[in-house]
Parts: sequence; structure tokens; C-alpha cells
Amino acid sequence: MSFSIFHLISFFLLWSFLQQSSHAIKKSYIVYIGSHSHGPNPSASDLQSATDSHYNLLGSHLGSHEKAKEAIFYSYNKHINGFAAVLEVEEAAKIAKHPNVVSVFENKGHELQTTRSWEFLGLENNYGVVPKDSIWEKGRYGEGTIIANIDSGVSPESKSFSDDGMGPVPSRWRGICQLDNFHCNRKLIGARFYSQGYESKFGRLNQSLYNARDVLGHGTPTLSVAGGNFVSGANVFGLANGTAKGGSPRSHIECTDADIMQAFEDAISDGVDIISCSLGQTSPKEFFEDGISIGAFHAIENGVIVVAGGGNSGPKFGTVTNVAPWLFSVAASTIDRNFVSYLQLGDKHIIMGTSLSTGLPNEKFYSLVSSVDAKVGNATIEDAKICKVGSLDPNKVKGKILFCLLRELDGLVYAEEEAISGGSIGLVLGNDKQRGNDIMAYAHLLPTSHINYTDGEYVHSYIKATKTPMAYMTKAKTEVGVKPAPVIASLSSRGPNPIQPIILKPDITAPGVDILYAYIGAISPTGLASDNQWIPYNIGSGTSISCPHVSAIVALLKTIYPNWSPAAFKSAIMTTTTIQGNNHRPIKDQSKEDATPFGYGAGHIQPELAMDPGLVYDLNIVDYLNFLCAHGYNQTQMKMFSRKPYICPKSYNMLDFNYPSITVPNLGKHFVQEVTRTVTNVGSPGTYRVQVNEPHGIFVLIKPRSLTFNEVGEKKTFKIIFKVTKPTSSGYVFGHLLWSDGRHKVMSPLVVKHN
Repeated sequence: MSFSIFHLISFFLLWSFLQQSSHAIKKSYIVYIGSHSHGPNPSASDLQSATDSHYNLLGSHLGSHEKAKEAIFYSYNKHINGFAAVLEVEEAAKIAKHPNVVSVFENKGHELQTTRSWEFLGLENNYGVVPKDSIWEKGRYGEGTIIANIDSGVSPESKSFSDDGMGPVPSRWRGICQLDNFHCNRKLIGARFYSQGYESKFGRLNQSLYNARDVLGHGTPTLSVAGGNFVSGANVFGLANGTAKGGSPRSHIECTDADIMQAFEDAISDGVDIISCSLGQTSPKEFFEDGISIGAFHAIENGVIVVAGGGNSGPKFGTVTNVAPWLFSVAASTIDRNFVSYLQLGDKHIIMGTSLSTGLPNEKFYSLVSSVDAKVGNATIEDAKICKVGSLDPNKVKGKILFCLLRELDGLVYAEEEAISGGSIGLVLGNDKQRGNDIMAYAHLLPTSHINYTDGEYVHSYIKATKTPMAYMTKAKTEVGVKPAPVIASLSSRGPNPIQPIILKPDITAPGVDILYAYIGAISPTGLASDNQWIPYNIGSGTSISCPHVSAIVALLKTIYPNWSPAAFKSAIMTTTTIQGNNHRPIKDQSKEDATPFGYGAGHIQPELAMDPGLVYDLNIVDYLNFLCAHGYNQTQMKMFSRKPYICPKSYNMLDFNYPSITVPNLGKHFVQEVTRTVTNVGSPGTYRVQVNEPHGIFVLIKPRSLTFNEVGEKKTFKIIFKVTKPTSSGYVFGHLLWSDGRHKVMSPLVVKHN
């Protein structure tokens, strides 16, 4: 069961650069008031009363109830308490001072952030056979769970959303399939469409866009990864051939398209179990000035777990988004499959690249030219390096293989456009230093090979040192069993958490590079204007793709453990991860250096182990409220978050927030810090003993060193004492602690910074 939200937030971003707002004075804002007093199951009278209170609050500032009705375009009256309205800047500032208002923030857009991956995660073997003890079997392929996907809509005709083999729609489902021109079934059980948020800022939409269909090619891929049905023979240009499948193929899917907070409102009310959210802001905002964070807080309050992409702004540190502790934030990493295109130079040096393109028209060597050597007179060297449109002389590239520098993903399109317009026979894209040795497969019209930074430097040197440089490229082919894997993708956003560094983000990493997914017919696979190809499946990368992998695993676990809390699912997945690749060495990043928890969080997901974690670090809504108190929210604000009266504790150490990862971002002036954690037994009776891999220069003492459990649900508390033994100015250092009873391994990262 699944549920995809959000159409026009994506348009919001796409068109905001193309249209000028006609509202020079007024803007759309969200006024967040906190929680409702009516509880989780409001009556019609409760809903109307909540909406009236919004009109009254705004009317007191605008001068009349009628003006408030005209200004408000969303009244969040179910689970989130607040409203969205078109206001003048001065009006918004005055409302923000109202004692009942938590925050007022501008209504901004959020960026939209498969075959082999499930084998790589161990859910099936290399022959497609699912073992009887697999999480797929034990989780009944997600039967009975509902996944909500907040994204750009969906293409309901895709075979990935066929209801073959599906059981009846769950009786608790309360959603709708909005609009007659959108077909739902027992798999795709609902769809919603909203345009008010977009239209309040940019004006009326084209009538053809008033539906929940995916016209951007983002929602369909993410939804097919999370809950797509089995489709045999899925491939892209003959590559990645196999059976396309979502991680929770018997989950039902409600695909909606909405402004974020209204989408969360409906998802919670409709009865979903998991919300998958492959979008986020380029830079994170304070927890209650961000629609995703607010929506997720109220989802958790209602027992719904929210999984979100950590962002695609890596590899710079401090770029991770969706950083609230109640969000499950996911990084992106590779799997053990490559789409390989070999580049052979005239000196017989062979370089492994990656591509989804066809081979050269003839199996022979062609002249190889550097883009800098082919620049037109008025172009800058920097523009020529990356093959910007109009920067190259067609007479110098025609009939040749063109070598360009790849600095950003947009370069995939404009470099190929320039190569095609100049008559190049082929294209080689070499990473710049920041992108490093991380290469990904993309569809191309021209024969193309994407190579890493080190190999690109070799090609550059070869061209400079050779009078008549030549090259040959092979047709792309699929290779599996590639080592090392996983590798953290260069695009994957990194920690530390820029809002609250005590909370390690991202939480984990999952497959998010070169993943097969269902695609749409509205957009060509290359994005080139001259490309009129249509394909039902495509290959893509990013935390948008890793996020639904985790959502799917949560859905399977939800089927096995229907009464677990959202925090228990999160802990089970985080504490059973691995920090080693398939070569039994530490996971690497794009520069072939050892990755850190800022890249992978707790580690790489291992679904089979998550079925039986042994112990979990549990949290409830009071823990989150205590966290907010320690974060700096005042008593008045705290009363608004909670449905019941709530008073902040007189003393609460945020370091003791019962998170599965343990971060001490500032080991104080005395160079000693004590941290407390509590674990709950969800497995068999036994005694757990601790092992510690200490961060460099830090002594770590655990008290007690063993924990004995006699029954399920039993809780035990332990302390971690950090002491500096070797002061350093190198910043953060990393280690981990491991509780084990001989059968279970419960691992937590240790992240420490001392000055």
C-alpha cells in the first residue's frame, strides 16, 4: 500500500525561475500553531471549529473574518494546527508575534531530490530466488502496509503499479482517488492533487496539469522503488535486464500530489503506515520553519514513520537536509553493479567508464580532442572546459571524440548538446576534482563514457603529450559483483547536522546509484530537446532513490512487527547496518578514502539483520518534546506542540536523547563527558557484552559493561564516559560501540569533536 503526494511543489521549483510573481507586496506564508486539542480522531464539528479559529486569528489582524477567508488557502485542521495564507510582509511579521503562534515562514519550494539493488541487500540470491527466511517472505512482501510517497505524482499505467497478485484494499484506508482521469486499483489505492500553494505564488496552472500524473519523471521512479510490483524483462537499452521490483511489492500505493503540509495532513488522516519523502530544501531550516519537519513531527505523533532523502548537495560537509531527529534521513551509495563502457586510448591504455549509450558507429579508433583545444575565440577557457553551449568550434570537433570536464550534473545535458551540434562522433566526460572517482550511468544519444577524476587527468595528459591523439569506446555492458561496494556517492549530502549537531545525520545509507526504476513517457531519458525516445524504465541516482529503498524495508518490518513504534523501526535498521564493503574493508567515499558517519550515518542498511535486532533504542513523543525543550523552545511554544499540557523538565541533557547514534560535538573544557542511553529487549533472553572502537585520542568507558535481559520489553540503561587522552585540532573523530549476546550485534557510531 503506498501513497504518493505532491505535484506542484516540484513545478514550484521548475517554474520559479521562468515567471515573475505579480505579487510585489504580498507573499504566501505558513502560520504554524502547533497541535490541536481535539485529538487524533476529530469530528466534523471539531474540524470546523479549528478552521474557524484560524479565520478568527487572522481576521483579528486583517480587520475582518471575510478578509481572512480570502487570504487563507489551506486550513490545517486535522493533525497539524495552522494555515497557509497570502499576506503582506508586515502582516506576517505581526502575526508571528501572536502568543498562540509557534512560527511564521514563507511558503517556499522544496527540491525533488529497480532490479539488482534488492539482491545486493540480500533479499534474494543472484538467481532471483527468494530464501524462505528472507525479509520478503517473513514480511509477506509488505502485505497490508500503506506507503505514502510525497513527490511529483505518478504514471498509473506503468506495469510497476499493476494490482496483479494484490489482496483487497485495507479496511482502515480512508483516502480517495481524486479526479476521474486518474485510474486507481488495488495497488495504487489513492491519489490527491493540490495546486493552491503554487497558484498563490505564481498564478493559475495550465488546465492539463490539474491531476496527479507525473510530468517530471520523479514521483514514478521513487514510488516504483518503494512499492513497485514485479515486472519481468525490465531493462534500459538492454542493460540492467531482470525483474524490476519494489522493495515492498505487495504494499498498496496512494499517490498524491500536494503542498507538503496538506499532504502530510491527508496522509495521516487516510491511514498510512509510512511516508516516503524524496524532497527537501537545499539548506535545512529550523525544525518548525520547515514543512517537512512539521509534517513529520505530527506523523510521528500519530505513529507514522517518515523516511526522507538526506539531499544531493555532497560531498561538502554540513550539507545534509531533513535533519530533525523524528525524520529517518537516508544517504546514497553504490551497489555491486556497473554499466561499463571501456575507453581505449591510442597508447593502448584502457580506462573503465560508465554509460547507458550505444557504441561508436564503427569499431575503430577516432581522433580525440580536448574541449579546451576546440574552443571558439570569444569563449572562456572555463566555459570550454565544461563544453558549455556555444563555447566550441564545430570545425574542430566534427567527426571526433570530444573530451569534456564534468563539474555538475547539468553538464550532462549541455555538454552533449554542444557535442551533437558540433558533429562529434562520441563524448568522454571526465569528473572534476570535487566529483572525484564517483561515476554514474546516464542515458545519452551520442556514444558516451563517463570516467573518474584520476582517469580524466590521464586522458588530459595523453592529449597534451600526443600529436594525433586517438581513442575508441566500447558499447556499454552490465557487470555485477563489482568491488568495492557500497561506495558513498559524491552527490550524497554530508554531515554534520547544521541545525543540531548532537543528532548525527544522515542516519544510514542505502542503494542510490544507477538504480533501475519505472519511468514516464512525457520526458526523454536524456533530457535533450532532440531526443524523442520513450522508455518504460530508466536508470537514476540520488537520495531520492535511496530513500524509497528504506521506506520499503520499514514496510516489511511493519508487517512483521505491527505494534512497534516509529523509533523502534529506525533503531532496528540503524543498529544492524554494516560499515564494511563487499571486500571486507571500510566503506569508501568518492575519493577512495575511508568514509565516515558523516557520509553513511550508522552504516549501510542490512534488511535481513533488521528483522531481528535484539535491542532497540526507543523514543516516544515525550522524548521529542524534551529534545525541543533542550533545543531552546520556550514553555509557551511547548504547550502548543503537545495535545496535553506539557512542562519542560528543569534539567535535561540533550546528549542523553535516546538516539541510536551517539554524538558529542563539543567535548567541554574539562575534556570529560558522560552520556546515557537506554535499550529495550525485542529478542530472546540473554546477556549482552560491550565492545568499543574508540575515536582517535578519546578514552571511552561503558558502565556497566554487560546487560542481562530476561524478557521482551525489558529496559536497561548504561552510561558512556568520554575522556580526551590526546587533544587534537583535527575536528571530529569517529568510532563505534557494539553490544552483542553472541547472536545479535547492536552497533552505534561514536562521533566526537574536542577542542
